[in-house]
Amino acid sequence: MNEKNDLTQGSVGKNLLLFALPYLLSCFMQTFYGMADLFVVGLYNGSETTTAVSVGSQVMHMLTVIIVGFAMGTTVRIGRSVGAKDDRAVTETVGTSIVFFAGFAVIITTALLICTRGIVQVMLTPAEAVTETRSYLTICFAGIPFITAYNVISSIFRGAGDSKSPMYFVGVACVVNIALDFLFIGFCGLGAAGAALGTVCGQAVSVVFALIIMRVRDMGFHVSLRDIRANREVVSQILKVGAPIALQDGMIQIAFIVITVIANSRGLIASAAVGIVEKLIGFMFLVPSAFLSAISTITAQNMGANKAERARRSLYYGLAVTVGWGCLCALYNQFLPHTLVGLFIKDAAVLAAGCEYLRSYAFDCVFAAIHFCFSGYFCGDQKSMISFIHNITAILLVRIPGAWLASTLYPGTLYPMGWAAPLGSLLSALICIGFYAYYRRKEVGYLSN
Repeated sequence: MNEKNDLTQGSVGKNLLLFALPYLLSCFMQTFYGMADLFVVGLYNGSETTTAVSVGSQVMHMLTVIIVGFAMGTTVRIGRSVGAKDDRAVTETVGTSIVFFAGFAVIITTALLICTRGIVQVMLTPAEAVTETRSYLTICFAGIPFITAYNVISSIFRGAGDSKSPMYFVGVACVVNIALDFLFIGFCGLGAAGAALGTVCGQAVSVVFALIIMRVRDMGFHVSLRDIRANREVVSQILKVGAPIALQDGMIQIAFIVITVIANSRGLIASAAVGIVEKLIGFMFLVPSAFLSAISTITAQNMGANKAERARRSLYYGLAVTVGWGCLCALYNQFLPHTLVGLFIKDAAVLAAGCEYLRSYAFDCVFAAIHFCFSGYFCGDQKSMISFIHNITAILLVRIPGAWLASTLYPGTLYPMGWAAPLGSLLSALICIGFYAYYRRKEVGYLSN
């Protein structure tokens, strides 16, 4: 196994930062080119197209995080195999993942292309934006195989301790996507369809680049054509970790979509404002997302090497960094939200509504940081069901009912509605802390006996 990607040795804090920073940059670029779609659309089109891209990209983000959730099963199994120095298990995981996710991509792509019209209706998309939203989603759905391939390849690299290569992959996609946005949206005048074409083409080029890198680079293990076959036991182990994460992330995104539907029912201004703020919050969540992945991989490798204390220290370091970042985000958005919302819209009504929503929503950066780090730790320790439990509880008890109630009681402002997310994350954080304390007491009791 490649020693330079061994996360079971050396400083835990240094390993965490060196792994998290490339992942952070790759997430930043991925979010940046998603925000670039809105920016370029805003330069050349009106609120209708902005709404179409906002609604469509939220659906695509939900699908992407579900794919990433399933792929996390691959990352964790490879990570634990790397920690245990079991090269054969790594090869089996890679081969099985290729077969499993190829079939997954075909099924999902076919189903979504059939259901495009119904999805647009379920989203309660404003009438002015229906046609462009449908075009956007149709093109993006056709590109799902590329999204799946990119995320599975990236999960393989990260499980092996390499977070730099996926950063290069997404960098290629980012450059291609932004260049094509100006071509398709600005020069060709394709609107939302142009934004979708730019995204899909960028991802396709990125996958080709990733496959070339995977073939020529020494990753510490070798996969031949005969290794590319499904192993039922390996599939089961991938799903054991990945399925709860995919379900929880899917439910989180469904909650966001329900909130978007609530906003859409209030008209074009609220719909556009909520869509823009969701993009901004996604950007602020890059730091905790990066540390979730880093903590998960470090925990997996160290648990595989029977070094549980190193795994716990990665959790503590991650909490310190991400909570500090969350406090900065919350504070900034109390005083200067217009500097961010104003980047994407010049309409005064949408700008005002977006600033209201962002002021309250920004507190989610603090509480989400806590449960993101714990989720990474639980995932690496093969306890991803805990993440599913706390997220579903928060969604059903706070996020969705809170957003609906706030929207009903305060129809003239988005500020109260913005509190639903941070209050839901607070509940998730408390549940995570409770589970962690329970397992630590159980572990200490076992060792003392």
